[in-house]
Amino acid sequence: MHGVLGLYIHIPFCKSKCAYCDFYSLSDKTEKNAYLDCLLKELRSEKHYIDGNQLSTIYFGGGTPSLLNAEDYKFLFENISREYDSSHCNEITLEANPDDLNPAYLKSVSGLPFNRISMGIQSFQDKELRALGRRHDAAQAIEAVKHCREAGLNNISIDLMFGIPEQDELSLQSNIEQALKLEVPHISVYMLSLEPGSRLYKDWQQGRFTEISDEQAEQRYFLISDRLKQAGYEQYEISNFARPGHRAVHNSSYWKGQPYLGLGPSAHSFNGNSRRWNPASLQSYLRGVQSGSLAREEDRLDLYTSYNELIMIRLRTKEGFSTEELQTRYGQDLYHYCLQQAGPLLKSGLLEKEEDRLKLAYRAYFVSDSVIRALFWDGGKADKRK
Repeated sequence: MHGVLGLYIHIPFCKSKCAYCDFYSLSDKTEKNAYLDCLLKELRSEKHYIDGNQLSTIYFGGGTPSLLNAEDYKFLFENISREYDSSHCNEITLEANPDDLNPAYLKSVSGLPFNRISMGIQSFQDKELRALGRRHDAAQAIEAVKHCREAGLNNISIDLMFGIPEQDELSLQSNIEQALKLEVPHISVYMLSLEPGSRLYKDWQQGRFTEISDEQAEQRYFLISDRLKQAGYEQYEISNFARPGHRAVHNSSYWKGQPYLGLGPSAHSFNGNSRRWNPASLQSYLRGVQSGSLAREEDRLDLYTSYNELIMIRLRTKEGFSTEELQTRYGQDLYHYCLQQAGPLLKSGLLEKEEDRLKLAYRAYFVSDSVIRALFWDGGKADKRK
C-alpha cells in the first residue's frame, strides 16, 4: 500500500448554477460553518481508509471553492496540518471562478499555501458565456489571469469548452488564440456534455438549440489539440495540455491509480482495493458526519474490475500502460486476453505498441471510450471466444 496520497476537498457552494453543470452544488451558504466543522470530522475519522500520512497534493474543487474566504482556508489548512504531513506537498490547487479572482481576494489568500489556480473560463465570447450561464465575461477572465500573476500565482490552469450552443469554428479558433495569448502553463479542454437535469439539457429537449454532430465534434476536438500542440503544449492526457513541467500532479495521480481521500458531499475516495463515494446532498452529509454514521456507497475491486480500471485510466494518458506490469499484476490469462483484444485495434491503427507499452493512437483520442471498452474484461464475451 502507498504511503503518499492526494487529498480532494469538495466545496459545494455556488453563487448560481451554470446551465450545463451536474456537479453537486447549492447557492445557500448558511450551513458553511457547520460544513467546515464536518469536513474536519471526516478528515480525522477517515484516516484509516488510506494507509499513509504524507500528502503529495491537495485539491479544492467544487462548486466554487473561491467563495470561501481566507479565514476559512486558514482554518482548513491548520487542521489538515494537524492530521497529515503536508510538508512535502508539491501541488495545492484552488478551483476558482474568474470573477472571484480580484486583487483584494488574491491578496487575502496570498499567505496561504496555494501554489496553483484552476480557472473555469470555458470561452472568451460573451454570447457563449451567457449561453453557459457563467457569471463572468471575457474581459474578467483575461483580467483574472493578470491578477493571479500580479499576486505571484503563475501556475495557472484554464478550462476551455467546445460544442457550446451557437459556437462556430471561427469563434472556437478565436477562443484558442486568446487562450494562447495568456501563456498559461496548463489548459484543459472539454466538450459540452448535456447532462439530464441541467438547464441546457432542457433547452436542447425543447429544441432551442441543436447539438453539434459527431463529425463536427471530432473535427473541433482535433482543431484544438493540433493548435495547442503546435504552440508547444504537450497533450499528456485526452483532455489536458501542459507546458513542460506543468502537468497537473493531482489529476495525474488519478490516472496512475494512486490513492486519494475525498471529503465532502459527492466526493470520491480510492485506496487501491475499493472506490467509495459520499452522498450528493449537503444535509445527508452533515447529518451523517455529525452522527458518526455517514452512508457511503462502495465498490470493492476484484481482479477483473481492477484490470478494467487500469485499462480505463491508463489509456487516457499519453504513456498508456505497460503490458509487463499488466502480466505481473493480473496474471497470464488477463495478459493474453488483453493482447488478443488489442490485435484488431493495432491492425486498424487505433492502438499503438512501443516496446511493452500499449497506448491510444492520436487519431483514436476522440473515440477513446469505444477503444477502451474493447479491451475490457467481459466474462460473457470472453467465454464466447474460447
